[in-house]
Amino acid sequence: MLIPPGSNYRTTGNRKKYFPLLIQTTLIGDPVNKDLKKSLLEKCREMEIPMVGVASTKHWETPPFQPWMPEEFYPQSIYPEAKSVIVIGLPINLPVLESAPSIHYNELYRTVNILLDQYTYRLSNFLTEKGYPSIFIPRDGYGSGKVLLEKPVAFFSHRHAALLAGLGNFGVNNMLLTPEYGPRVRFGSVFTPAELPSDPLIEEQLCTHCMRCVHMCPSNALDKADYPVGLTDKNACASYNFELARRYISPCGICIKVCPVGEDRKLYGREDASMYSKKDEFPEYHRAWKHVRAYGGK
Repeated sequence: MLIPPGSNYRTTGNRKKYFPLLIQTTLIGDPVNKDLKKSLLEKCREMEIPMVGVASTKHWETPPFQPWMPEEFYPQSIYPEAKSVIVIGLPINLPVLESAPSIHYNELYRTVNILLDQYTYRLSNFLTEKGYPSIFIPRDGYGSGKVLLEKPVAFFSHRHAALLAGLGNFGVNNMLLTPEYGPRVRFGSVFTPAELPSDPLIEEQLCTHCMRCVHMCPSNALDKADYPVGLTDKNACASYNFELARRYISPCGICIKVCPVGEDRKLYGREDASMYSKKDEFPEYHRAWKHVRAYGGK
């Protein structure tokens, strides 16, 4: 096991974690390409990537729940050479997200997306140079909000890949929740023919079923049932975000902002997730968010 110098290492349940720097290092199953995985994790540390997990493409064939995605969305269907999927995660800083919808969050969202594409591209080249021709998968997979309205599905799901790579599990908001950042994480993936040791799935259900995301969704797009029984009304969600994009302040971000899950709440002193609906009890924060929202958009 590799531990970053000076990191705050701790063990919780069946996961060994770092916070704020998390690198999945548990090697399970056949010891295939352990050295390559260690080299990959070291490269991620050098690049300051805080979350990394690996899933065998075989995991898509034995999903943890039903209904599951059609086979055409499996990584091995998209890239037949793929044997493993490497998933990286970059956090969305909670204090910036709290101003959403705003130009501040808009800029953060764009920055994280750019970094995800750059990092996964660099990691794919890193593996290719070691003799394993690999490809990166873009963080979104659609051209615009208008395209998303017409066909609200991308050709690959990073959320499901992150689930299978042991980085988190789904909440009522249909987002992948992580112990470190709750749903405030963006994911990117790399497909590789290298058969890397997979990371274990998180067994503990992270969603608290507080229903804040359901009650505070401005487009009433969420269902109270657990995923995948309760599904986001993608048209309602995309339509609202499309209107925000016209004002240059997309995406919405409210369902991930109000979620109480995540160690980042302690880090930022935001343990009370009800603060977003209690203006009288948290007036200084609401004044700050109102100020940010008043500028930079329409």
